[in-house]
Amino acid sequence: MTQLRDYQVDISDRAVKILRKHKIVYLAMEVRTGKTLTSLATAYLFGAKKVLFVTKKKAIEDIVKQAASLKYDMKIFVTNYEQLHNVEYGFDLVIIDEAHCLGAYPTPSIRAKELKRICVATPIIYLSGTPTPESYSQIYHQLWISTFSPFAFHKTFYKWAVDYVHVTKQWISGHAHNDYSNANKALIDGLIKDLIITYTQEQAGFESMVQEQILYVKMLPSTYALANRLRIDKIVTNKEGQSVIADTGAKMMQKLHQIYSGSVIVDEPEREAKAFDYSKAEFIRDYFKGKRIAIFYKFAAELAILSWAMGEQIGFDPDGFNSGKFNIFASQILSGREGINLSTADALVFFNIDFSATSYWQARARLQTKDREKDAKIYWIFSEGGIEDKVYKAVCDKKDFTLEYFKTL
Repeated sequence: MTQLRDYQVDISDRAVKILRKHKIVYLAMEVRTGKTLTSLATAYLFGAKKVLFVTKKKAIEDIVKQAASLKYDMKIFVTNYEQLHNVEYGFDLVIIDEAHCLGAYPTPSIRAKELKRICVATPIIYLSGTPTPESYSQIYHQLWISTFSPFAFHKTFYKWAVDYVHVTKQWISGHAHNDYSNANKALIDGLIKDLIITYTQEQAGFESMVQEQILYVKMLPSTYALANRLRIDKIVTNKEGQSVIADTGAKMMQKLHQIYSGSVIVDEPEREAKAFDYSKAEFIRDYFKGKRIAIFYKFAAELAILSWAMGEQIGFDPDGFNSGKFNIFASQILSGREGINLSTADALVFFNIDFSATSYWQARARLQTKDREKDAKIYWIFSEGGIEDKVYKAVCDKKDFTLEYFKTL
């Protein structure tokens, strides 16, 4: 039987008191501090007999193992967000893992609507290491799911925003749109602080710290020529008659983001991903020779680039990587940033960067465990003169939304 760490026992004791009083508790514990076991212990102390645990697909197997290791007299049903439409109402308690993914606004996501249906009059434990990674407005729909939300009086985000958000106008492609991102933190904290328990890696006694380093790679001259032509002409057509189009600012940002890492999606005559510059992959292969590394890429065509450079060394199963079957693990950032453990890697290498603070925080934590003694090393592979530096700065500027949760309330 798994034994909880002292701090997990303490947190579960505190959490069950909040749960009994408010029917909601939010465990805002930093990544790798043991949210899963803590939440299951809380559910057991609460007296739940039938628990629904909602998580990401890749995390299901690990959560089932952790639940079994506790040997609690409690039925635990583990499912992923994509299967919520098959889940019926009737649980004593629901645990929502990676709850930040429900924070879309101004309208609720389909998964949030499904959970609201399932969770009617049901106590909820929310779990996330990054509760509101980009805006405090992301808290509304997470709590909207619960019958017992402190914002229950506000039936929609729009009505809530009147009281809790400084709404401004943002001009996109000549059209005005409401910007709801500037939420009133102090006002919101006044209502939710009694529902939240925060816990940091430092408090948990993590010995290893994340070290980040940016490495720059000179791409082929033809790559810079393509980027420059696209900037000027907004459209580039090759000898085969295939065209890359960037006729808006958003499209230009996306296309340059692709091009500077060696691939691009052709728009006409039909959409097709094309890889043309292998400089980054060759650099990674040579720079990290002999090392066990995990690589996160963003665009699908980048996997073909990596596979070409790495050959048989590369694999895609995290368990196979951790057991030593291969030395290079690769995953798209969105699918690999949550629910997997890559702590046996010498380093985590970002082939490209995702324009998301959530991806930044979740993905970089894949290397960390409490017992890891050596520092967790993160390497960003940026093209010289490319766009990645600007994306990195924008993502880092959003860190504060998460860090706020781990300051003294």
